Amino acid sequence: MSQSDLKPHTAEPAHLYAAITDMNGIFRGKRVAAEKLGKLQKDGIRMPMSSIGVDIWGTDTAGTQLTMERGDLDGICEVTGRGLIDLGMDAPVLPMSMRKESGEPYYADSRHLLQLVLERYRAAGLTPVVASEVEFYLIDPASDGVAPARPNTGGPPPSFDNIYSLEELSDTGAFIDDLCRCAAAAGIEVEAAIAEGAQRQFEFNLMHQPDALKAAEDTLFLKQIIRNVARRHGTLATFMAKPYPDKAGSGLHIHFSILDESGRNVFDDGTEKGSEIMRAAVAGLMDSMADATLIFAPHLNSYRRLSPGGLAPTTVGWGYENRTAAIRIPGGPHVARRIEHRVAGIDTNPFLVLATILGGALDGIARMLTPAEPVASNSHELDLQKLAKDWRQALERFETAESMKRILHPEFVTCFAAAKQQEQDVFAAQVTDLEIATYRLSV
Repeated sequence: MSQSDLKPHTAEPAHLYAAITDMNGIFRGKRVAAEKLGKLQKDGIRMPMSSIGVDIWGTDTAGTQLTMERGDLDGICEVTGRGLIDLGMDAPVLPMSMRKESGEPYYADSRHLLQLVLERYRAAGLTPVVASEVEFYLIDPASDGVAPARPNTGGPPPSFDNIYSLEELSDTGAFIDDLCRCAAAAGIEVEAAIAEGAQRQFEFNLMHQPDALKAAEDTLFLKQIIRNVARRHGTLATFMAKPYPDKAGSGLHIHFSILDESGRNVFDDGTEKGSEIMRAAVAGLMDSMADATLIFAPHLNSYRRLSPGGLAPTTVGWGYENRTAAIRIPGGPHVARRIEHRVAGIDTNPFLVLATILGGALDGIARMLTPAEPVASNSHELDLQKLAKDWRQALERFETAESMKRILHPEFVTCFAAAKQQEQDVFAAQVTDLEIATYRLSV
């Protein structure tokens, strides 16, 4: 593979991809001639509203009542203002969001959902400052499963975990350099790259920014850039939450603080403890966390990550510098006091994760809730409220919780619950190899 093959395309494209983001965080859209860009920017493009609410396989979700029941109505997809972005595909992507024919936002579109939460922040004179940490694995394209990507000549063996290994980073240096170039060209600022806690697992940290909508976009776009750059380097990237049963899962940790109208961090009171407003935000997050488990762990595989014995949380707790807790208050200068939310897996939709976290925090501040005492030991072993124990319980809690309708939007709750129910039903209908091996001759 030549060096020219490893660079983003520079020729004038003959086409572009007009793309919305469905509820699972997957791009859906149309290939359009590049000469139509001006028309797209002016008039938008029509797509079925049901395309936002499809399940993980791209199949229409019956429970949304948007397909045959209502004639599969169109929505209007409009540009977001981000403009054309090179995500390492064969042509640039034009990000769009969907509204109803009437002009109202369609709240199954997760971008509108986050905008709704941010409007509440603006009304309160507050601005969240957000950063994300993106974890993933590089895997071998020659394997049908999730075998770790092979090292380059002289690289570390794939059987070694190699956490924080400089050798691991050096071995994948060409991939990381190419990825950072693509990210920078797309307006995404990567602060650091880390070799994480399992073979060929990596973490990319994005810079804090006072535009939470862009932070969600950057996280979503970075995932696509990682996929495409990995392919150019002869490997694949997986964003499964738990691809290996005995290795670390991949999370999407969110760090945030909140500024007032004067630009002051309202979490900072000049002490290690943090302000009363910070603790109210923590309490709001804890109050809605179990109800929101489905947002943070939306798929069957997600719950293999949320299990005791690792650093992914299983209980609703918080603590100072405690990585076993769902909410961690990192150390550092008082002026940078912030909250780290550690529940979400990387298999989530960043717009939904940020809407839920920021919405929950603001709900706690508005009600000035008081959190339980912080935990200083292993939160898995304490008598604390539990996150939903499995996918089905998470769905049951989510679709009946008043907190989700209040913090998010009833329209979204209905559509997301229907899509997750359909996904669960498909998996429940499968007869696995283990099931056959266990019962074929023994019962």
